[in-house]
Amino acid sequence: MRLTFHGAAGEVTGSCYLVEAEGLRFLVDCGMFQGGRDARRKNLQALSFDLRHLDFILLTHAHIDHSGLLPRAAFLGFRGPVYATPATADLLAVMLLDAAHIQEKEAEWSERRARAGRRRDRGAVLPPLYTVAQAQASLALLRRTEYDRIFQPHARVRACLRDAGHILGSAIIEVWVDEAGATRKLVFSGDLGMTGRPVLRDPEPVEAADALLVESTYGDRLHKSLEATEDELVEAINDTLKRRRGNVVMPAFSVGRTQEILFVLADLVRRGRLGPLDVYVDSPMSMAATEITLRHPELLDEQAHALLEWQRAQPQALRVRFVHEVEDSIALNRIRGGAVILSASGMCDAGRIKYHLLNNLGRSECAVIITGFQAAGTLGRRLVDGARSVTLFGESVPVRATIHTIGGLSAHADQEGLLDWLRHFRRPPRQTFVVHGEAQVAAAFAEAVGRRLSWNNVSVPQHGNSIELI
Repeated sequence: MRLTFHGAAGEVTGSCYLVEAEGLRFLVDCGMFQGGRDARRKNLQALSFDLRHLDFILLTHAHIDHSGLLPRAAFLGFRGPVYATPATADLLAVMLLDAAHIQEKEAEWSERRARAGRRRDRGAVLPPLYTVAQAQASLALLRRTEYDRIFQPHARVRACLRDAGHILGSAIIEVWVDEAGATRKLVFSGDLGMTGRPVLRDPEPVEAADALLVESTYGDRLHKSLEATEDELVEAINDTLKRRRGNVVMPAFSVGRTQEILFVLADLVRRGRLGPLDVYVDSPMSMAATEITLRHPELLDEQAHALLEWQRAQPQALRVRFVHEVEDSIALNRIRGGAVILSASGMCDAGRIKYHLLNNLGRSECAVIITGFQAAGTLGRRLVDGARSVTLFGESVPVRATIHTIGGLSAHADQEGLLDWLRHFRRPPRQTFVVHGEAQVAAAFAEAVGRRLSWNNVSVPQHGNSIELI
């Protein structure tokens, strides 16, 4: 049996793992590369293997870096089933169409620039990776699979999805493959959430695997405690809204992060740590994702249920307004102070957040609060790294607003959280592959696993590596 790493190996985005055995080929995840100048090239070169003879795909969750090339896979010939949790399937119906829409708009923009003579030739026009119609067609391949139920996607394969606690519907995938009279168990962690965090349930433990792929996004560091995170968030918001009379801009991933921030803000207002707030959620996808979250109450923890009841009884304490129309989004630019604006994309590289940064970054009375991972090469990463100016829509914008990086709200487990999840294994897997982390971070986490858990055969694969499973 052979495992090939087609993405998220030595980097964070583009999760895609190909498993091959005699008469069997399947993928775990089919993600898009994001961030950096090479992302488009990588996405065009991805899925270079024969997709027509792929038996099925298993999806860990709906984030685009794990699911975003599904429409392209279908366009290139894949016709098999794609297994995912019901919540993931619901989210993909929004997220894949949105990703395709953004690509179509960027292609239109590229063509307009070419027609205006701002590119040397029409060959520089960048077509979309896939269209809205192709994304819509790919949704027909989805097969909804509940948590904790063993299913059989192939005559020689059994699989089970466990709650990963990362975003709504996120899954750890256990796979049992029969080959030559023996059964091997593969475990794919997907993205693991932190225990004890609001909104979602904790990641489920797994006790055994022959081969394990474990994420390492924050594998070299510890997050601040939730209490310290709340203190920092309260200070940043009160200082900006009350003392400096500016706006708070929060880039937030539409799925997972936006909903968690809303719950945290509601809880801080409920406990009197923040006064009444005017919160604008400027992202149609965030609105859709929040509606989907409320349609799956069985996936929320007890704290989330209690906060929902409080919010319904106290609607004026946290005034949340979802902004859908473009005109209403533009109108937010006229608000000079007192607003908390949540907008996508979470890494600041696309969407409406760029307009809010354009209108608030240059104002010293405002603040930008970064709460999620910022991949190398993204605008968000440049802000975190202390850039004094950034380019938005071809315009150089000085960074005068205060930049806060608050890591305790991360949807990813930190090093200790990852190690705690690994400690549930009764014995070390025969092979452990550290993935979904920047190269130095993944290497640091692999070293920590070996040193602190005494696990052997822990490695950090690189993009394109193909490894025989023991």
